[in-house]
Amino acid sequence: MVLFTITCILLSPLLTSLSHASPVSREFSSSGLPHPSLDSKSWFCHLVHAKLAQKLCLRAGSTAISVNTPLGVAQGTVDVSGVNRFAAKYASAERWSPSAMVTTWALPNGSTNVSALPLTCPQPYANTSTFTEDCMSMILYVPTTLHADSCVPTLMWVHGGSFMVGSATDPGLDGSALALATDSIVAVIQYRLGALGFVAPNNQTNLGLGDAVNALKFLATVLSSFGGDPSKITLAGQSSGANLIRALLAVPSAQSLFQSAILQSDPMDYGFLSSSDQVQLQQYFVSNLDCTATDLACLNALTANDIVNGAGLWQYNSSVYIIPAATQSEPMRVVNDGTFITSTLDSTSPFPRVSKPILLSNVPDEGGYAIYGSFPNSMPEAEYVAIVNASFGEARYEALMGSQSYAVGTTQNDDYRPQLQVLATDSIWRCATWTFARNWVSNGGTAYVGLYSVGASYPSNSAVSFCTEPGVICHQDDIEIVFGTALNPDLAQSALIAEMQARYKSFLYSGNPNPDDSSYADWQAADASDVNAIMLGSTGDAPIGACTPSFWGQSVAYDYQAFNV
Repeated sequence: MVLFTITCILLSPLLTSLSHASPVSREFSSSGLPHPSLDSKSWFCHLVHAKLAQKLCLRAGSTAISVNTPLGVAQGTVDVSGVNRFAAKYASAERWSPSAMVTTWALPNGSTNVSALPLTCPQPYANTSTFTEDCMSMILYVPTTLHADSCVPTLMWVHGGSFMVGSATDPGLDGSALALATDSIVAVIQYRLGALGFVAPNNQTNLGLGDAVNALKFLATVLSSFGGDPSKITLAGQSSGANLIRALLAVPSAQSLFQSAILQSDPMDYGFLSSSDQVQLQQYFVSNLDCTATDLACLNALTANDIVNGAGLWQYNSSVYIIPAATQSEPMRVVNDGTFITSTLDSTSPFPRVSKPILLSNVPDEGGYAIYGSFPNSMPEAEYVAIVNASFGEARYEALMGSQSYAVGTTQNDDYRPQLQVLATDSIWRCATWTFARNWVSNGGTAYVGLYSVGASYPSNSAVSFCTEPGVICHQDDIEIVFGTALNPDLAQSALIAEMQARYKSFLYSGNPNPDDSSYADWQAADASDVNAIMLGSTGDAPIGACTPSFWGQSVAYDYQAFNV
């Protein structure tokens, strides 16, 4: 048997057949990728310490400022020259209940310190002093040049983290530079995670998604007071944050709350969970709670720490063994409930008519962190074949081995990790994204597709040496390019930061990422047959490879098709 004890390879839930004896611990990076080498507790301590360090390094804000809003006086501080920062609580909720938008302006955490930043939502292995269940907060970055009648657009950022970890204070998410460059308001939100946001003993679903809707409603209420136009909100996010935005695109009641969307590195291969699968997962969750589903006294007596580090963490580790469609990377995620969400936005149900412009992007080495972190040594052909077979099943395996992109005998030095990395990237991210783009434009929308050729190594990616090699751009390496927060950027990075912020500004204002009178290459919209994906950071179009309409999604099914979710 192939030595394969990793827990979260990001290929397919069927990988568990290689190590099916028992669930084992998984670790996450701040964007949701599993950390393959550190033990879970050490990694989470590292993550929490990094967040605390970042909070200490954020500008303390020496000057208090205030703005009158329909919800009361908003208090904030000067973040950097030219940008004011306002941290606010946007919603509240009882445990495992839908949230409701606040009716008065309040600082996060019940704080009286206007420079205080939000505590995170409860997440595994975090120090309890760093999180709170009352965590539905956001940070607004507002250029000082704005006034009440400025009517500028707003970018609302949704963080990633496999719906398990992350916050508005994650590394690189200071929105000051992005707000200045785009002449817009940047709002970075956080929402309930894991077992408290996406699985519940009372059969509630999509609680974290509902939080994001309330964040949009909050912005619609207060933006005009800061110089923002409530009708010009663009959603943007990376990884599971992009996944959540894709879900918002399938929520009819949310459509009037935003005008466009930007999805970076969405793992679209997974799809939304089905209601029937969610029921089984919720039943399994209750079985590990030491409370019955109807014993409210017992459920309310559980601490948030008990939940996220007990039944919640076990749920994350074990769900794929209960429902393979849950996957190993996002077992607690958005559910296609048929009422709040009314479409899968993929080929497993009729695709609705759409109209919003969307911008979709990937990085070339999305799977690099997981593959090279899980396999530090060369991978021989026999191991590669076994992994692909176990991951995709016999029928899909045969089709993959018949493809020039993934077949054996096409690599050198008997190391198939590069090929496995391409397979992971194509199946989970890139080709699935291109399929989504084709579906979107075929049903009335506009989509622009891009692939980064320059990145800025995200702090947590340093744990995998492959991700720090020259020319390698791993999952998350686009974040600090967009936000303009890369430390000591080189010339290529600086140029791409300027380009992406100019393109995002144009997209926020017009729904088109081509700035007027710019020297940047024309970014053509996708059509039903050609997604016209451009290289971001270099010239030309992105290589098509196996991302053709006839291969992924037809000859080889995506996971959402294979599991019919």
